[in-house]
Amino acid sequence: MTTTPDTNTGFPTRSLSHAQMSPRTLFGTVMTVIAFICGVLALLPLLAVLSYVIIQGFSSLNLDIFTELPPPPLVQGGGFGNAILGTLLMVGIGAAISVPFGVIAAIYLTEFSKGNTARWVRFATNVLSGVPSIIAGVFAYGVVVATLGTFSAVAGGFALSVLMLPIIVRTTDEALQLVPQDLRQAAVGLGATKFQTAIQVVLPAAIPAIVTGSTLAIARAAGETAPLLFTALFAQFWPRSIFQPTASLAVLIYNFAISPFKNWQSLAWAASLILVLMVLLTSIITRWATRQKIYS
Repeated sequence: MTTTPDTNTGFPTRSLSHAQMSPRTLFGTVMTVIAFICGVLALLPLLAVLSYVIIQGFSSLNLDIFTELPPPPLVQGGGFGNAILGTLLMVGIGAAISVPFGVIAAIYLTEFSKGNTARWVRFATNVLSGVPSIIAGVFAYGVVVATLGTFSAVAGGFALSVLMLPIIVRTTDEALQLVPQDLRQAAVGLGATKFQTAIQVVLPAAIPAIVTGSTLAIARAAGETAPLLFTALFAQFWPRSIFQPTASLAVLIYNFAISPFKNWQSLAWAASLILVLMVLLTSIITRWATRQKIYS
């Protein structure tokens, strides 16, 4: 780096052009470019999958797929309205089981549990989050299907709740830990008990993050296939009871995509697109709802 005398003061000054090309600045620029390229490369698989599903599925998309049942092989037309309804039903059952238990467990870990208990519960939650989904399906088969003696939407929802539970516990736990301690201290200073502080102060402050975590859990559960093969199986008819075999989009995609019939394959692509759009729509609605709560 060179210096030049200042004509006004007579003191030497550093050359700005040389300072901009210093090794540290050059290294930072190079690393920024590399990080940008890596980010673009990470997005390429996602864009490729989405574009291919949209291209293949949009050509088979029509209003009949929402209102009609799956057709026989080699018969054009039909739809998978029963699979859409079954997916919503089983994901709803799974969310109804996992969300209350997950939030309550996270509140206990963050606000009431101290020492080794919280540490071991968090460790068990991390282990459960890494369990393969097919293991959750086998567990639900042994607990629910073998007990009831039939495949059912209840068994499918139970299997999905096992997969959703660790995600909800972890995200809720982290969200509660991010709530400032000043809020807790202020509530205690006003005479609130620890339970009142947790329910009326800490939990409302963390609701946007909790809803976002629950949405991630629902999005994962909606696309699971293996647990539903062991629990809900499949049905060609509209669901009439939660204690009967129930169709789902994930299992329909699995069955129809590997079939040799072109009409079933086209329905599989359309079901893939609908499943992606359902997850995307859920995420958008959740973000909008939580943002409205934050700024209201």
